[in-house]
Amino acid sequence: MELAPYTTLRLGGPARAITEPDGQDALVAAVREADAREEPILLLAGGSNVVIADEGIDATAILVRTRGLTFHDDGERVLVRAAAGEPWDDLVARCVADGLVGVECLAGIPGSTGATPIQNVGAYGQEIADTLVSVLVLDRRSGEVASLAPEDCGFGYRTSALKRDPRRWVVLEVTLGLRRGDHGAPIRYGELARALGVPAGGCAPLADVRDAVLALRRSKGMVLDPDDRDTWSAGSFFTNPLIAPTDVPDGAPAFPQGNGSVKTSAAWLIEQAGFHRGYGNPAAIAISTKHTLALTNRGAGTTAQLVALAEEIAGGVRARYGIALEPEPMFVGVEWRL
Repeated sequence: MELAPYTTLRLGGPARAITEPDGQDALVAAVREADAREEPILLLAGGSNVVIADEGIDATAILVRTRGLTFHDDGERVLVRAAAGEPWDDLVARCVADGLVGVECLAGIPGSTGATPIQNVGAYGQEIADTLVSVLVLDRRSGEVASLAPEDCGFGYRTSALKRDPRRWVVLEVTLGLRRGDHGAPIRYGELARALGVPAGGCAPLADVRDAVLALRRSKGMVLDPDDRDTWSAGSFFTNPLIAPTDVPDGAPAFPQGNGSVKTSAAWLIEQAGFHRGYGNPAAIAISTKHTLALTNRGAGTTAQLVALAEEIAGGVRARYGIALEPEPMFVGVEWRL
């Protein structure tokens, strides 16, 4: 069965089999049984951050569709515990509606809740590491279910220990610690502050923050819409490079990091290297017409074409600036050659 319908790119060939365990215990059992047989598996939830080969995979795809959401007020904060298969944007909407502060800037991000700590998902000045309390995981190495604290997760910019060792961990539940309030957290992202009409570091009503984030994401084709091919993507395809201050090109955005490096804009580098919005094949694979960082399937694309365009873009940036662009999605059965 083809995997394309299970991904936001609508790309990917067949799996050996596709199974959908009914609940968390069944998910754990399915992974343990496959590991005992030494059978390769692919865990697939929202499918929003994965690039799967056209040829498919010689593995069983296990769909993570577990559900469950609980709220517990411990007097200092509200602990929000969500099953891995809970749709992330639904969780954000619920938290905002309930007056819970800390994830409102992460509205509109496609995918499952269980994927958020793997990628240390972030946007508009917030990231999962800011509010994460614990991650319940199946450790495939030991076969045991365990709880990981934030310090165990090795969070970095769009990465974590879970991402760096993808064959070891299966995320089962995520627990966040949010505070009650009618205004969102201080706005740290300039574009969002301007959209809300507040100064950087200022606050705005919680619902207004979510609405502004959704409007900004829609303007960039970053909110899923089956009728808009600009949203047939894996989101931002490249992460913003972390480089030495001396390597920042003239005129490029520069955001100093705590470790002495500087984060610059992948979108700026791509545009300055000559790759504009819409670049590519308008019937197959092309850069989004709304956002330079998104590579989109216009309807007749293939994974091979997607990867070829991504490598062309990364090669152009490297040739002009000597900076390596790193893909953000997980590649399955696909080799990245730069």
